[in-house]
Amino acid sequence: MLELHDITAGYDRKAPVVRDASLTVAPGEAVGLLGPSGCGKSTLARVAALLHRPESGTLLLDGEPVRHWRHRAPRDLRTAIGVVFQQPRLSADPRLRLTDLIAEPLRATGRRDEVPDRITELAPAVGLTPDLLDRRPHEVSDGQLQRACLARALVLRPRWLICDEMTAMLDASTTAALVAAVEDYRAATGAGLLAVGHDQTLLRRWCDRLLHWDEVAVTGMGKLPRASGLREPSVVPPAT
Repeated sequence: MLELHDITAGYDRKAPVVRDASLTVAPGEAVGLLGPSGCGKSTLARVAALLHRPESGTLLLDGEPVRHWRHRAPRDLRTAIGVVFQQPRLSADPRLRLTDLIAEPLRATGRRDEVPDRITELAPAVGLTPDLLDRRPHEVSDGQLQRACLARALVLRPRWLICDEMTAMLDASTTAALVAAVEDYRAATGAGLLAVGHDQTLLRRWCDRLLHWDEVAVTGMGKLPRASGLREPSVVPPAT
């Protein structure tokens, strides 16, 4: 279980962007977090991904409290969570070929011997052809680069996947392909998913439960009762 309880976080202690936010994601569950731009949902996602230390509150992984974030977090916790960000060009080293971008987490964790097999397995799963793997970020489209970033997030076989507006900058067909790749991975591994965004139609079709930001965190009106969305088809079809 991935659990966040009463998380307060931000970049200025006097004005936190997230106040008393709580949500849970069960193993194998897909939870959508819907909210407008600037509400703080991406900051909460970074807390859940161990990339931002909250000012207060508790993050539990499998019932154990997390006490350290970023490079101070134990490796087994860091590698248990895969993250895909909204803007692939800001999260990809422009000097790396796509194959090296995908392999980066394996090399960083001393698992270089797994690189060939994982690249061979993941590239077709996310829709990357062999000719694209030798290109650098400036030589591919945003959609192709985001496919590589998704493969990078999956390369360590995480038990939790956090997609922060993963498809916000992509066309409908690429969105459908990436959602399908995530769902194939979850079906094969039982991984849990936290999908953050502002596209209600996408999140309702993708996720088992849909939470609105004002159901999760304290806003000007206070915290409201939680609600769940019904599961619909897991892949969003391209627009016609």
